[in-house]
Amino acid sequence: MRGEDVSPGVVAASRLAELGCCVIAPGLTDAEFARIEGEYGFEFADDHRAFLAAGLPVNSPFEPEPGVCYAWEKPWPEWRDGDPDELREQLNWPVEGVLRAIESNGHWNPAWGARPDAREEAVAVARRLLADAPKMVPVYAHRFLPAGRGSFGHPILSVWGTDIICYGTDLIDYVDQEFKEPRPEHPDGWSPQATVSFWRDYL
Repeated sequence: MRGEDVSPGVVAASRLAELGCCVIAPGLTDAEFARIEGEYGFEFADDHRAFLAAGLPVNSPFEPEPGVCYAWEKPWPEWRDGDPDELREQLNWPVEGVLRAIESNGHWNPAWGARPDAREEAVAVARRLLADAPKMVPVYAHRFLPAGRGSFGHPILSVWGTDIICYGTDLIDYVDQEFKEPRPEHPDGWSPQATVSFWRDYL
């Protein structure tokens, strides 16, 4: 989606602050956005950028619960001063999840044509093809927005391998769905339509 009204990002940031569920640091500056986008090779969508400029959510000290396995010890991407390898791991999560599915359970996207017989070759071919898929940017843990300056209003997608669902019609709805207790019930007719090519085919 395209346009100039990026207020949903600011509203979502305000809503997150009101809920008091995390620490909010000063928002990213233009210089910080430029550094991040240059270093990691993507551009934030306009509402995602507005969200992070209004206030940067930061992780609280992690205290694991005994006996529980956590996939994300630091769910908020640490854009300001995080470990570059950890940020790249979060950015690569959607693609690597598809590749794991190809390697472990024989997944293959029909749009790619015939699957190579050898598993290693299938993974290599898929990796080349996935390089052309739209870049997904982490919002929180495995919740993602498409990259792209000049775009806004995309639904937030929850991405776990090839199991992909909508987790909010936009950033405002997402904040409520993820952090508000009790979680708001979806209204009648709630049916967000993913707008990002390739990834929406998995919904």
